[in-house]
Amino acid sequence: MFRFLLTSTHCDTGNPYIQETIDLDIEVSRLKLLKANHLSQRYALEDQIIHQFPKEIRNLEQREEGYTYDIQRVEVSTHPNKDGFSPMEIEGTVYSEKKAAGSAILEACRAMKSPDPVPLGRYRGFAMELYFDPLTREYKITLIGSLRHTATLGTDLYGNIQRLDNTLESLPSRLQNTQDHLSNTRRQLEEAKAAVDKPFPYEEDLTTKSARLTELNALLDMDRLENEIVDSDRSNDDPTPAQLRNQER
Repeated sequence: MFRFLLTSTHCDTGNPYIQETIDLDIEVSRLKLLKANHLSQRYALEDQIIHQFPKEIRNLEQREEGYTYDIQRVEVSTHPNKDGFSPMEIEGTVYSEKKAAGSAILEACRAMKSPDPVPLGRYRGFAMELYFDPLTREYKITLIGSLRHTATLGTDLYGNIQRLDNTLESLPSRLQNTQDHLSNTRRQLEEAKAAVDKPFPYEEDLTTKSARLTELNALLDMDRLENEIVDSDRSNDDPTPAQLRNQER
């Protein structure tokens, strides 16, 4: 805020600089706040450019590669029988019938003594890991390939096989979502690089008004000093009480 005092002397003189100084001080404060926000946003963009976006892009590229490999894994490892069911290995036993495989999954769930993941077998090229989720109180199977894909189990033996198949069949759409996310993140990185180099748009206005405010404060300080000197001279010219008594005699 401006540092001069709005004394009665200033008001009495009708100094035209006072209102201009008040207005300028408000405007300079507003511009300084805008510049601080601009710098804060630039620092945030710089951090995103250096750390956040590269890390996110690397993770998405790895997931894109993982989904691509897992989709190929499904294609080369799916060998359906006449009922459309691919053989499933559970705890060392290979099941070629869906009903038997589904029953073996439910039996493995009932035999679990701990919620911790345990190896279950293999299905369509993926290792299977069975575990119990204490938060949702559900049994789940993680299909492990280049990435990990989890299917939640139910109580229906046929339904559990279908859930595993649905998880694997959803890989192409998940790959597409990952590619879309990757493309969008790369675009955001380029936009951030372009935005971080933009200067504060009101820099010239702030410089000009700050200089004028400094000039006005100096002028008002000089005016205040001159008024103080005048007031001091007037005070020295006034007779003391003793001098007044002597004059009355």
